[in-house]
Amino acid sequence: MAQRVTSGMMQNQLMRNIHHNLSRMEHQQNTLTTGRKLNKPSDDPVGITYSLRYRSELAMNEQFEKNITSAKSQLDYTDNVLGQVNDLVQRAKELSVQALNGTNPQSALDAIAIEINQIYEQAVVAGNERFNGKYLFNGQFTDKQPYDAVNASTQDTDKAKVLIQMSTDISIPVNLTGDEIFGESGDADNLFKVLQDIQNALSPAKDNVALADAVRRLDSRYDGVVNIRSEIGARTNRVDLLDQRMQDLTLNLNALQGKTEDADMAETIMRFTQEQSVYQASLSTGAKIIQPTLIDYLR
Repeated sequence: MAQRVTSGMMQNQLMRNIHHNLSRMEHQQNTLTTGRKLNKPSDDPVGITYSLRYRSELAMNEQFEKNITSAKSQLDYTDNVLGQVNDLVQRAKELSVQALNGTNPQSALDAIAIEINQIYEQAVVAGNERFNGKYLFNGQFTDKQPYDAVNASTQDTDKAKVLIQMSTDISIPVNLTGDEIFGESGDADNLFKVLQDIQNALSPAKDNVALADAVRRLDSRYDGVVNIRSEIGARTNRVDLLDQRMQDLTLNLNALQGKTEDADMAETIMRFTQEQSVYQASLSTGAKIIQPTLIDYLR
C-alpha cells in the first residue's frame, strides 16, 4: 500500500533539507573565516588527538627554549668572569717573575706587593660575581656570598651543581663552583693563598725561595683556570647544538600541526561556493513547492 504524501510532510522534509544545506554551508564558511579545518573535536576525532599532542610538545619546547636562552646567558657571563680571572692570574705571574728575576730595589718590590694585593681584592670581587641577583660560584647556595676579603683563602664553596633541563631527557650544569676556579682552602695552589704568599715573600724583605714556590703554584692555578674555561666552552657548544635541535624540532612540529589543523584555502573557497549554490538552489526549489495553496488547486 502506497504511503500518502501530504503537503505538511513535504514542507517538513523541505525544511530539514534546507537546514542541512545551511549547516554544510555554515561549516565551510566557518572553516574559511578561521582558516582552520579543526574548530571542534567532531570535525576530525582522530586529527584532534594529534593536534593536542603537537600543541603539548610545542608548549614544552617553548619552555625548553627559555631554559636554553637562560643557560646560554649564564654560561656566557661565566666565561666573561673567567676571562677576568685569567687576566688577573697572568698579571700576577708577570709581576712575580719580574720580582723574582730582576734586581729590584725594595721600593719596587713594595710597589709590586701593593699591586698583588689589588689583584687579590679583584679576585675576591670576581669570586662574588652575581648573575640575575644570584651568586655564580657558590653552588646551589646562590643567595650566600662565597668569599670575603679577609678569609677568602680559608673558605670553601658549595660543590652542588645547578642543572637546567634542555630537553625531555637532557639536563646540563650551568654553574661552576668557586673551588673549581680558585681552588679549595686546603689546596696548595689556592689562588687567594698564593697571592697572599707572594705578598709576604716580597715584603718586608724579598724571600726568593718562598717567591719561587709561590710562582710555581700560581702556574698550577693558571692551568686550572684555563682547563675550567675550556670546559665552559664545551658546555656552551653543547647548549648551542641543543638550541639548534630544539629549533628544528619546533619547526617540524609546527609543520605537522599546520597539516593537521590548517585548511586548504583554495579548496575551502571552492567547497563554500559549491555549498552556497546548493543552498540557494534548495531555497529556490522550496519556494516553488510551498507556493501552491488550495486556491491554486481550485483555479
